[in-house]
Amino acid sequence: MRIRIVDAFTDRPFAGNPAGVVLLDAFPADDWMQRVAAEVNLSETAFAHPGGGEEADWRLRWFTPAAEVDMCGHATLATAHILFGTGAATGTVRFATRSGVLLATARPDGSYAMDFPAAPLTEVPAPEGLAEALGAAPRSVYDTGPQVGDLLVELADEATVHALRPDHRALAAHSERGVIATARAASPECGYDFVSRCFFPRVGIDEDPVTGSAHTALAPFWAPRLGSDRLTGLQASPRSGLVATELSGARVRLTGRAVTVVDGELLA
Repeated sequence: MRIRIVDAFTDRPFAGNPAGVVLLDAFPADDWMQRVAAEVNLSETAFAHPGGGEEADWRLRWFTPAAEVDMCGHATLATAHILFGTGAATGTVRFATRSGVLLATARPDGSYAMDFPAAPLTEVPAPEGLAEALGAAPRSVYDTGPQVGDLLVELADEATVHALRPDHRALAAHSERGVIATARAASPECGYDFVSRCFFPRVGIDEDPVTGSAHTALAPFWAPRLGSDRLTGLQASPRSGLVATELSGARVRLTGRAVTVVDGELLA
């Protein structure tokens, strides 16, 4: 079978967030998919097959090298990119996932818009030891609900986010999946509205390059603070990437581009 590696949330190779994509006739055993994800060793590998009943066109699952996850934005974008690029889908594709039915639409400009549930945010006290593990003092801390499973941590400014050098082992104790560190952009002229970095050591990813699921929490966090439902986030990992967000009630539209960098044959 074929396996592709797609850089998501970028318009050029070797940037954004790479994801493996494997299209199947049906899902094989879970342990086989987990082993493939470990072999690919990217933050997520997506497995999809046609079907899903009346509400969906494809079934979609995501695995990190260490575990299956409930939601992944960049691997959904990567899968949509392959489906639209090969003609396996046109217009809008509906994915049946552990987070419900997710939509991805091909736009005329070559980007893809995805419809995801907005994460419910609950302000919580900063856990003891979080500032030391992260390497910066939080301004506020929010739980992002069970589907995302992160702590969203607001920091003082963009420079603080860029400068983070967290203790990943210590950070793993502070949430179900990981920690999203964020701050507003340093300048309105920089081309984005807020900045973030995402650390997920509990699922085998010390720092994720560009995280679509995190933006389902970042969009509802920043929209009221910045006075707009349409915002762009920069995820400031070494690979970096931009995610356009649009908040609409209990849903978030995430828009980005993708580039296929590997198209090969899976022999195992």
